[in-house]
Amino acid sequence: MVAAAVRMRTPSAMFMSRGAASLRRPQVSYKFQEVIQSQLPALASLSRFYASKSFPPHTIISMPALSPTMTAGNIGVWQKKAGDSLQPGDVLVEIETDKAQMDFEFQEEGVLAKVLKDSGEKDVAVGSPIAVLVEEGADVSSFESFTLADAGGDKAAPQPEKEEPKSAESEAPAPAPEQPASYEPETSGDKLQPSLDREPSISPAAKALALEKGVPIKALKGTGRGGVVTKEDVEKYQPTGSAASAGPTYEDIQISSMRKTIANRLKQSMADNPHYFVSTTLSVTKLLKLRQALNASADGKYKLSVNDFLVKACAVALLKVPQVNSSWREENGQTVIRQHSTADISVAVATPSGLITPVVKNVQGLGLSSISNQIKDLGKRARENKLKPEEYQGGTFTISNMGMNPAVERFTAVINPPQAGILAVGTTRKVAVPVETEEGTVTEWDDQIIVTGSFDHKVVDGAVGGEWIKELKKVVENPLELLL
Repeated sequence: MVAAAVRMRTPSAMFMSRGAASLRRPQVSYKFQEVIQSQLPALASLSRFYASKSFPPHTIISMPALSPTMTAGNIGVWQKKAGDSLQPGDVLVEIETDKAQMDFEFQEEGVLAKVLKDSGEKDVAVGSPIAVLVEEGADVSSFESFTLADAGGDKAAPQPEKEEPKSAESEAPAPAPEQPASYEPETSGDKLQPSLDREPSISPAAKALALEKGVPIKALKGTGRGGVVTKEDVEKYQPTGSAASAGPTYEDIQISSMRKTIANRLKQSMADNPHYFVSTTLSVTKLLKLRQALNASADGKYKLSVNDFLVKACAVALLKVPQVNSSWREENGQTVIRQHSTADISVAVATPSGLITPVVKNVQGLGLSSISNQIKDLGKRARENKLKPEEYQGGTFTISNMGMNPAVERFTAVINPPQAGILAVGTTRKVAVPVETEEGTVTEWDDQIIVTGSFDHKVVDGAVGGEWIKELKKVVENPLELLL
């Protein structure tokens, strides 16, 4: 049914080129349109075209939306070339989305007639043409002259609404009337000469540009009327001596699609979610002894980390305080708090492109070994940009662990919407604590970790957040409960 739907095309999805007005569009009910639009995302990347200029009937393959937040992607390696046959499920091209490097698995039969976007193309908007497909037996050579313009041209990626930044010139006040250079009277005569220790006269726009570029105003020589320094003087300025040999003092780093998405989501989270924070100190001495015993029990078969125990402990606490295992939802004109029955823990992983949170699902039903293996596998593939969308979407709570850095005693983390909570984990410290014995008070060393929970106050009241932290502390400090 899916393939037939693509071939038929609904009135809203069909595009007719000039010269094809005589072809009648099939009449499709609105109900059937809804069915078609609910199919695989790849279907939305196809548009049927008929004879335009001298080109035989063909289909335009567009940049698909491979994740819910994707508005543009980068073209990776093409797995097919012009003239190659395509079968449903074949990998057509690698695409870097806003989250990961993914394979675009095509779902149509046919022959690739022309590639419109070469490998390495950046920020190709969703919906923009990337290739041409024809049916088996069609003359592929006739598409050698086919261009992006013949396919309808690029689509503009939707941009979040924001206030246009003002230029330095528009922010600066209007230039003052041109004035001659500053003069001071000589002490030994009646002649006037320019002061050597004052800044030269400079227009407001030129001054703003000089401050932006780090150009010393006193070193500028004005070429404007009366010796006023202009923007052109700033742009032409060349430092001398050691300053000239030093070169630029900064580097502009291009932002990836993933970094843009992370930035937008963090801004949205801080703006829309009223954060509050609850901290506590966890004693992990017993947990570390249990970890050591388990890792030594099977001749190296297990390599459990402290983070594996904490992920399991978070799941236990979420089931005991389910209000935290919730999310704020605004759907179909209604706003609800959705309380989840399973603990799907997102684990923050640092990658060269930015932070991503693969999900370990149904943690409450997994053993420590299974949790450990999944975290290792997901983390490895996250750093290689090989995660599938379903592997980093849909978590109910997040844990962010910076304990591997001994300098990080504690920190706070930003909530990952629509989740209502995230746990920030600091490094393990040895702390001297007094212990009462029959002989009196003695000092012992205790391994401790400071953790901080960030909660969305729309969903989780302060007392509830405190109760969740209490349950987490209880299970971490009595780790044998994790084995039950």
